[in-house]
Amino acid sequence: MGRTRLIVALDTDSRAQAEHWIGAVGEAADAVKLGMEFAYAQGFGAVREIAARHNVFLDLKLHDIPNTVARGLTSLTPLGAAMLTVHASGGAAMIAAARAALETACPAGERPILLAVTVLTSMDAAALAEIGVPASPREQVVRLGRLAVEAGADGLVCSAEEIAPLRAALGERPVLVVPGIRPAGADRQDQKRVMTPGEAARAGADWIVVGRPITTAADPGAAARAIREELAHA
Repeated sequence: MGRTRLIVALDTDSRAQAEHWIGAVGEAADAVKLGMEFAYAQGFGAVREIAARHNVFLDLKLHDIPNTVARGLTSLTPLGAAMLTVHASGGAAMIAAARAALETACPAGERPILLAVTVLTSMDAAALAEIGVPASPREQVVRLGRLAVEAGADGLVCSAEEIAPLRAALGERPVLVVPGIRPAGADRQDQKRVMTPGEAARAGADWIVVGRPITTAADPGAAARAIREELAHA
């Protein structure tokens, strides 16, 4: 695996705020994440305009019947995002339909990376048990990760705690994108399964996603550069 890269999560419904953060972090960000909060408030035209200037991880986590997800991804591809997400729990048929839709909609070699979300980083064993899943987060992530990759996903979204078991089970093939990253001493907030940037890099993350520790810092650019420096020395 090469250098672990940094995605800055722009968790806002404001175009002005998102643009401010983009300008503040500058080249310290390898990509920016836009999610439901931004896309639903600002519309897909704003996503397209940002994606024309930056690598965008568009994190909408599609989860529906295979045909609906396939059509949804076909509609999203013209936006120019570098990465798109579906929920692995949608099943193999849904993921296979998603992959086929991207292959059909995009010229060869130009389709976005298809990522399957395994278990949300806000969930622990108790939260899984509440929805009827008796497995531990690690067991469920590996189960869903194997299913998703075999069905055609390019990579997975997982917590840092599951990087090692996923690499052991699936090798270097899947791209691993890891949210829930908190620099040493930072507040965990609503994240349950977290790790520092350096720890995630050493464990084998391809990309880490960092939001509030950067965007709520007094100097977001300095916070992003500090994380990039930590990754460079991991």
